[in-house]
Amino acid sequence: MTSAEPVPLKCPQCQHENPAGLKFCGECGALLALACSVCGAAHAPAQKFCGECGARLGRDVPAGTFAPPKSYTQTYLKQQVATARGALEGERKQVTVLFCDIANSTALAEQIGAEAMHTLLNRFFELALGELHRYECTINQFGGDGFMALAPVTHEDHARRAVLAALGIQRALSERREELGPGGSELAARIGVNTGPVVVGTIGDNLRMDYTAVGDTTNLAARLQQHAEPGTILVSETTHRLTRDDVRAHRLEPMAVKGRSTPVVAYRVLAAIPLSIGIQSGPQICIQKGPL
Repeated sequence: MTSAEPVPLKCPQCQHENPAGLKFCGECGALLALACSVCGAAHAPAQKFCGECGARLGRDVPAGTFAPPKSYTQTYLKQQVATARGALEGERKQVTVLFCDIANSTALAEQIGAEAMHTLLNRFFELALGELHRYECTINQFGGDGFMALAPVTHEDHARRAVLAALGIQRALSERREELGPGGSELAARIGVNTGPVVVGTIGDNLRMDYTAVGDTTNLAARLQQHAEPGTILVSETTHRLTRDDVRAHRLEPMAVKGRSTPVVAYRVLAAIPLSIGIQSGPQICIQKGPL
């Protein structure tokens, strides 16, 4: 008896059939990893169980599975990221990093079931991406129930954009709970934001700008997200200094953060400061305080 031939891998982006064993599509370069139908984590086609949540994996991904960030990045943002890559690669830059995740996602999944949790995650990511794109922020990395985003390095006000995007995510979750379906009324996001120096490094494609942190810029943003209460946004002292004219925030008592020898000062963002004029023109957002 001859063994069965390996099943070709169909690219989730362009539908091109690739030989078994490849990691990236030979036609468009998209990642060929599949998504877990329960938690959304990426996995290789040969895996039988998800390495993130332990769920049994099927060969076919159910319809509606959340697609890679490439499918959800607007064309003008793709062009900006590609341009920034060529101009900034290898340079030390000041950037703003945003981490967001769903609080108590494991307990919520047990309560509503795997299928409903899968749908809830899809809708949460779509909602969050809408707010991020509004301020030209891009997703850099997805986790099982959250993501890491970067404010555009092509804009000097990247800290403001990241914090306003965070406020937009929290506001959208509050106002559109009914659209999220089962579990939406109990969903709460935690967000951490930090601004600091990074080196723009080599990237895999034009949509995944891989920033290698100098010091702990990225790490502190992640720690702030972990310390945030459900439904809140914590920002670092640096981010607060850059956005204090744009948002109201409450200074917290210095907190012990893993990996830091001294306590960290953080601020809880309360609301955006009302602007006298807000004009949106195309994909860009032009905002000016006071008289023209």
